[in-house]
Amino acid sequence: MAIESQKTSIRDVAELDELLSEPTEATIRALAALEGDLLILGVGGKMGPTLARMAKRASELAGIRRRVIGVSRFSSHECEHQLQVWGVETIRCDLLNRKSLFELPEAANVIYMAGMKFGSTGQEALTWAMNSFLPGLVCERYPHSRIAAFSTGNVYGLCPVSKKGSRESDPLNPMGEYAMSCLGRERIFEHFSRTGKMNITILRLNYASEMRYGVLLDVAKRVYAEQAVPLSMGYLNAIWQGDASAMSLQALGHASVPSCVINIAGPELLSVRSIAEEFGALFQKPVRFEGVESDDALLSDAGRAFELFGHPRVSAAQLMTWIAHWIARGGATSTKPTRFEERAGRF
Repeated sequence: MAIESQKTSIRDVAELDELLSEPTEATIRALAALEGDLLILGVGGKMGPTLARMAKRASELAGIRRRVIGVSRFSSHECEHQLQVWGVETIRCDLLNRKSLFELPEAANVIYMAGMKFGSTGQEALTWAMNSFLPGLVCERYPHSRIAAFSTGNVYGLCPVSKKGSRESDPLNPMGEYAMSCLGRERIFEHFSRTGKMNITILRLNYASEMRYGVLLDVAKRVYAEQAVPLSMGYLNAIWQGDASAMSLQALGHASVPSCVINIAGPELLSVRSIAEEFGALFQKPVRFEGVESDDALLSDAGRAFELFGHPRVSAAQLMTWIAHWIARGGATSTKPTRFEERAGRF
């Protein structure tokens, strides 16, 4: 299914959620090939709701009768209600509560999205419990399920800009307790995959963006408010969240023993300076910067994902145009920045 490449703006949240959850033909085929229900752990985050809706839409288009179940504490009743409207079953659960976790329904396919990033500094113990201990509990609960587990490109550490991105085979050098705990998550999944013969794919995402949240939005909001744009992290990757979701769902079919790793990121090496200047032109506003670019950044090479799943449908340039129109119209955005400029791993 093709997103209109000439669309210059997205009208409202309803249209945005429709586009974000539009499955690709490859995603439809991938879910048609899988048997059993799909359980999404940690569905209440930024990416979870529309990924769950995409899974439901793709399954229906494939003619597959499948339960798609979203699990979260659901601090937002609105999120829970919206998922139900979309046909996604919801279950409230504190995943760290072993009894509640083990009472969840069986599912042949599991998407693991639970984790803690923002607020991890000062709550290091909870961060490690969520990011490293919980994966072990999930593997104990679902030892026979196929799992696609979200991780982060932060586990690589800083990559020379000249290299244009870390590859899955590169050595890991996580900075800060958040990134270290995410590596812990990966190692726990790898351990259970090896010892329990569990089919697992680990997805290193870097970074999913849409109109309401993401690194591109952070830069755009600073330019629109005529605030200085930090250049300490001078380069980045960004991928339309709908494309990231499509690839993540397809990754279930590539789960293996031992677990495999797939980077999910945009194909472009994006300069923060150039992004800001482009937004300045779109908004017709002056652009100010603070600091200077370093010769390294958090960057991922997603070439393997493109070989497996195809290239993203939405380019960074298209995404930036949509974001600019969204902000200029006063569209709703998250009040929580991504803190993409953080170089020491303190979130």
